[in-house]
Amino acid sequence: MGSFVALLRAVNVGGTGKLPMSDLKDICEELGFGAVRTYIASGNVVFTSRKPEAAIKAALEKRLEAYAGKPLGVLVRTAAEMAKVFADNPFPKAAPNRTMAVFLDRAPSADTLAGIRGQRDEQVKLGRREIYIHYGQGMGTSKLVIPAARTGTARNMNTVATLARMAAEA
Repeated sequence: MGSFVALLRAVNVGGTGKLPMSDLKDICEELGFGAVRTYIASGNVVFTSRKPEAAIKAALEKRLEAYAGKPLGVLVRTAAEMAKVFADNPFPKAAPNRTMAVFLDRAPSADTLAGIRGQRDEQVKLGRREIYIHYGQGMGTSKLVIPAARTGTARNMNTVATLARMAAEA
């Protein structure tokens, strides 16, 4: 049985159409996942499953669409992959709350960096299925636009570290 992390994209944690993490946990358990644990109210869930990544992604997306009435993107990583995302952070000395990994379904294309707009002091590096960003002055004032990141979901390095640890313990 493998340990996985699922990262939901564009989850509304408040207001209309929200997805409480307790409901996400219930959905995962209904799908047969084991040892289900959520982390902070932004669509992070760790669990075990005998299914492969693609089957997990498809099942979660189908069930979440039925729940929400609209498609919700899901990015899935194994425990080992999540640990590697953290270990491969190209900005290890930067503040972890200002360093993000944008999780993608596939490797970013070679022209990803060429499509960036509004870059000032931000640093951007490509990973295996991630785009790493260090926001020197923080995200709040950034005008950075990375078109390739539109279909992904971002987590800061503090969250990545915690999810990697949780997945390793599952």
